[in-house]
Amino acid sequence: MKNEKTDRRVKYTKMVLRESLTKLMQEKPISRITIKELCEDADINRATFYSHYNDQFDLLKKMEQEIIDDINSYLDSISFVTNNSYALEVMTKIFEYIKENAQICRVLLGTNGDIEFQKDIMMIVQTRFIAEQKTKKIIDEKIVEYVFTFAATGSIGMIQKWLSEDSNIPPADMAKLVMKLTNYGLTHFVV
Repeated sequence: MKNEKTDRRVKYTKMVLRESLTKLMQEKPISRITIKELCEDADINRATFYSHYNDQFDLLKKMEQEIIDDINSYLDSISFVTNNSYALEVMTKIFEYIKENAQICRVLLGTNGDIEFQKDIMMIVQTRFIAEQKTKKIIDEKIVEYVFTFAATGSIGMIQKWLSEDSNIPPADMAKLVMKLTNYGLTHFVV
């Protein structure tokens, strides 16, 4: 019983710290956020903070790692080249995840976010994409890297715009748009 109570308190503490960091990062970059203001906003003492995290950067990295782990679990079940309808389904799930976690995703992908986080996500997807392309004899590896970078940065830009505008476009429609642009480029949209 005591462990269950302790576990709930730990979960609650971590949750309020994450919410506070997200809130503060909407106003300023992490480098300007102090442990003192983070703890005041979360209504916990500094000793409690330090029992869970080394500093605000450690907290941010753990938040980012959770998102990366979630995205990896989606990507574990996808083939980028062999199954387009399944790729669309997974892409839709990723957009649904982003929408459900819009506040933190908006912060992490926004102006006060961590550019390294964006690079980490791109690298995860790129590694999987290029590994699958190597099994095909389509084009050389260097060209594949450029094509992927173009598609990935465009996709991140679309996600940023979607989040910043609190768009009413459903996740499934955003996933279809990304897939169309990735597969057909602009020619599909030009009349």
